[in-house]
Amino acid sequence: MNKHKVKCIEPESIAEEMEIEPGDVLLRINDTEIRDVFDYQYLINDEFITVLIEKPDGEQWEMEIEKEYGEDLGIEFEQGLMDEYKSCCNKCIFCFIDQMPSGMRETLYFKDDDARLSFLQGNYITLTNMKDYDIDRIIKYKLSPVNISIHTTNPDLRAKMLQNRFAGEALKKVRRLYENGIEMNSQIVLCKGINDGAELERSIKDLSDMLPYMQSLSVVPIGKTKYRDHLTYLEKFTKEDAITVIDTIHKWQNKLLKEHGTRFVFASDEWYLTADRSLPGEEEYEGYGQIENGVGMITSLETEFEEYYSTLTGDNRVKKVSLATGVLAAPIIEKLSKRIQLKYPGIICNVYTIYNDFFGRDITVAGLLTGQDIIKQLKGEELGDYLIVPNVIFRSGEEVLLDDLSKNDLEKALQIEIRIVKSDGTSFIDTIVND
Repeated sequence: MNKHKVKCIEPESIAEEMEIEPGDVLLRINDTEIRDVFDYQYLINDEFITVLIEKPDGEQWEMEIEKEYGEDLGIEFEQGLMDEYKSCCNKCIFCFIDQMPSGMRETLYFKDDDARLSFLQGNYITLTNMKDYDIDRIIKYKLSPVNISIHTTNPDLRAKMLQNRFAGEALKKVRRLYENGIEMNSQIVLCKGINDGAELERSIKDLSDMLPYMQSLSVVPIGKTKYRDHLTYLEKFTKEDAITVIDTIHKWQNKLLKEHGTRFVFASDEWYLTADRSLPGEEEYEGYGQIENGVGMITSLETEFEEYYSTLTGDNRVKKVSLATGVLAAPIIEKLSKRIQLKYPGIICNVYTIYNDFFGRDITVAGLLTGQDIIKQLKGEELGDYLIVPNVIFRSGEEVLLDDLSKNDLEKALQIEIRIVKSDGTSFIDTIVND
């Protein structure tokens, strides 16, 4: 029998009311053994359930619970998936983990490809790990959306790109999900001369044919680090390449908007910045469904900034602050900082562009900056009252960067207070303006 140990209980939850405590073990729900979080989420939905709990002393409690349909019990388990994580079995030619140096913390080298993380956290998966039984459970439990890393709908090319002979066959699982009404989102990591051009058009067509259940597609460029020895040679996209990609995507957006009422396919912000093209307006992102893939992040930031900025009258407060960010975002941050200074002329905002020497200067996004690069490039600079850094440089839920340096390490090395700003316009203004 699978046993799932309780880590903590949400205050004022059903579990607290039923006197379930950390250290207790969940055995069954509705006399059904729980294999993993899929089973758990499905079984707790009912308005009336029976839960079997084992206490640390071995005593078993069977509890009958009446609740609202879909209401959570308020239990967090020691294993988030209530099972072991599934690691990736591919060797994708563009995999970022394969492009990292040795000697970093062990967890950074773990490649997850677990459908349960797609459902719970929005992770993208290739489906190559999934058996027919797993697909059957998604369909049975109606779990959605499932986020899928497609990369190409050409089966032979997909097998080549993922370096997995079963990767092309896995595309049939996408069709099964579609035929059973499971909502999906998809992404393509574009590699120059491999899955772009005619192959990109083929993929957009094939995936848009599965509307409305295939809800969206994002196209993002490969991130190349300097640690690609013995890996497949991949070219960097030029400005002209980025223009071609954008034009292709816009052509399909116009076609699909007329035919289906949705643009469906979206280019990540990096394409527009590389092409030196204006970013689309907020309405063109259709609710920012792919924002976690870098689609519409800048437009969202600027829109929220302007909405909040318009409510401010400004004043003569005096301070000096600094902001550190990656190459890609630096011009945007500089522009917004100058806007703040129009209403707050006494505030000096210095924006520092941090170059990624750790992974290589082809990596331009702020989320892949390391503490050592920030320290090296800001050491000795006059940073003012405090230094602002984006939250994306830190591990989720923690204040630790990719190279294991912490916020405290930065503060000690630079001898300045560090303030973390969220990726929204309101936080951006408040972090600069308010003490």
